[in-house]
Amino acid sequence: MIDLIWLIPLLPLVGFLINGLARNVLPKSLVGAIGSGVVLAAFLLSCGVFSSVYAARQAGETATFIQPIFQWIGAGDLSVSMSFLVDPLSAIMLLIVTGIGFLIHVYSIGYMKHDAGFAKFFAFLNLFIFFMLLLVLGSNYVVMFIGWEGVGLCSYLLIGFWFTNTAYAGAAKKAFVMNRIGDLGFLIAVFLIFATFGTLEFSQIFPQAAGMTTGDITLLLITLLLFIAATGKSAQIPLFTWLPDAMAGPTPVSALIHAATMVTAGIYMIARSNILFTLSPITLQIVAAIGLCTALLAAAIAITQNDIKKVLAYSTVSQLGYMFLGLGVGAFTGAFFHVITHAFFKGLLFLGAGSVIHAMSNEQDMRHMGGLRKQLPITYFTMLMGTIAIAGIPPLSGFFSKDEILAHAFATNKLLWILGFIGALFTAFYMFRMLFLTFFGKFRGSAEQANHVHESPVTMTIPLIVLAVLSVIGGMLNVPAALGGSHALAEFLSPVFADSAARSEAFHLAHSTEYLLMGVSAIGAIVMAIVAYRKYISNAAVPAADGAPRGVLSRLSYHKFYVDELYDRLIVRPLNGLSVFFYRFTDRGGIDGLVNGLGKTIGETGKGLRLLQSGNVGFYIFMMVIAAAALLAYGFFNL
Repeated sequence: MIDLIWLIPLLPLVGFLINGLARNVLPKSLVGAIGSGVVLAAFLLSCGVFSSVYAARQAGETATFIQPIFQWIGAGDLSVSMSFLVDPLSAIMLLIVTGIGFLIHVYSIGYMKHDAGFAKFFAFLNLFIFFMLLLVLGSNYVVMFIGWEGVGLCSYLLIGFWFTNTAYAGAAKKAFVMNRIGDLGFLIAVFLIFATFGTLEFSQIFPQAAGMTTGDITLLLITLLLFIAATGKSAQIPLFTWLPDAMAGPTPVSALIHAATMVTAGIYMIARSNILFTLSPITLQIVAAIGLCTALLAAAIAITQNDIKKVLAYSTVSQLGYMFLGLGVGAFTGAFFHVITHAFFKGLLFLGAGSVIHAMSNEQDMRHMGGLRKQLPITYFTMLMGTIAIAGIPPLSGFFSKDEILAHAFATNKLLWILGFIGALFTAFYMFRMLFLTFFGKFRGSAEQANHVHESPVTMTIPLIVLAVLSVIGGMLNVPAALGGSHALAEFLSPVFADSAARSEAFHLAHSTEYLLMGVSAIGAIVMAIVAYRKYISNAAVPAADGAPRGVLSRLSYHKFYVDELYDRLIVRPLNGLSVFFYRFTDRGGIDGLVNGLGKTIGETGKGLRLLQSGNVGFYIFMMVIAAAALLAYGFFNL
C-alpha cells in the first residue's frame, strides 16, 4: 500500500482539473460526486497506508517509509527530490485531511447547491486538499514549502470566493498578505537549514541536529524563523487577525481550512521539526509564551462577540494557542492530540453553525436567533456534543487532549497552568453562551425567518453526526495511565519524537496530582457552563446592541482590543503614506518626470528642426553655401 502513496495527492488534483476545466458543462450532481469521490478514494488509500504503518508499529518497528517520486532539482551540492515521507505522524494527518475533508465536501453539496459558482468551489476545495497533502507528505522542507504556499493560495481563493463583496475580497487579501509575512520566515529558514546541514531532507537533517549541542545559535535562528512562519499560518500573535476576518468565506471553508487542516500546519511543521526546537530551549519558551498569550487574548475577545462564526473563529485562535503552549512545554504528543480532537469538535461546530445560518436565511447574529433546538434537533444535539467537547468536560475528547497540555504546563511552570486554566474557563463560558443564545429562549428573528427555519438536508446532517461521534469518542486515543489508559497515541508516535525524548527530562506527575488537575479543570468548566446558563437562560439576557454603552473591559473585548486599529495606525497608514510619497515624488516627479522630460525634449527639438525643412529652394542653396564656408573655415583653422 505504501507504493501507492503518490495516488493520495494525485486524486484530488485530478478532481480539481476535471471540475475546474469542465465547470461550465458538468451538472452539479456530477460535480459534487467527482469532488467528493476523489477525496473519498484518497481517504480509503490513506486508511490502507495507516494500516501498514500501524502494523509496523505493532511489530516494534519505527514505521518510517520514504517513497521517491522523481528527482526534481540538482545543482551543485543542492539536490531536491519530489519524495513522500510516511510515518506515524504523517499517517494520522492523512486521515484527518482526507477524512474530514471528505465530510466537508459532502456537506458542501447541500450548503452550496444554489450557488452559481458550485463547480468552481469544488475545484478550489480539491486543489486545497492536494496542496495540504503535499505539505503533510513532503520528505523535505522544499516539498513542505510548496504545500505550505499552495494552501495559502487556496485560502485566498476560498475566503474571497464571493469576491463581488468588497469586504470579503479585502478579507482574502488580508489573509494572503499576513501569511506572506510568515512565509518569508519559512523561506529564510530553508536557506539557513541548507547552509547548515547541506541538505533539505528530514531524514538527513534531524540525525545531524541530534548530535548538536543544546542552545546552538544557528538552531536558535532556524527555529525562530520557523516559528515566525507558524505564527502566520496558525494565527498566533501578532499575525492572528486574518483568521477571524476569514469567516467571510463560505462556512465549509471555515470548517476545512480554519478548523481542521490549514491552521494546524504550523503545529505539524514544529512537531515534524521537534528535535530542532528541543535543542533550542529559548525558542520553546517563546513558543509557550506566545501560545498562552494568544489563547487568553482570543478567548477574552470571544466572550463578547455576537456573530456565531466570529465566536468560533476566535475560539480557533485560542485553541491553536493551547497547541503552541503544548509544543512550548515539550508536550509534542499532547499538542498533536489536541490537533486531532480539535479537528473533530471544531469542524463539527463550524458545520453546525453553517446549518444554523442555512436555516436562518444567512443570519449570523446570535441576538436574532434563539429557541432553535426544536426546529433543528440534529444540529442542536451535535453542536451540544461539540460544545461539551471543546469546554473540556469529561468524558468527551477535548477533556483528554486539553488536560494533557495543562498537565505538562503544570509540571513545567505553575504559572503557565494557572493562566491556561483561566483560558479554559473562558472557553467553557463563551461556548455555552453561544449554545444558549442560539438554541434556547425565545426566537428573536423576524417572522419570515421563523417561517423558513428547518433542519438541514441529509448531506449536511450526516457529516454533523459523524463528527459528533468522533468528538465523543476521540479522547480514547490517548487515555492517560492515571485513568487506566496506556497513552496509545504517545506510544504510536514515539519514533517521531524519540530524539527529543532522549534530550529532554521525562515528564512525570503523581496520579494524585493528575486526578486533582483533572478534577479542577472539569469542575471549572461545569461551573462556567452553569454561569452561562443562569445569565442567558434563567435571566434571559441578550447581548447589547452595537451602539449601547459598555464597561471598559466589555468594550475592549467587543472591539477586539483594538488590535486591528492599532495595526492600521502603526503599520497600514504609515506604509500607505510612504507609498503615496514615493508615488508622488519618486515615481511621478522623479522617474516619470525624467522619462517624460526626455520625451518632451526630443519632441520639442524635432519641432524646431522641422522648421528648417521649409521647401524653399533658395533657402536650401543658401544653407549649402553656409555649410561649404563652414567646412572651409574648419579645414583652414585646423591646418
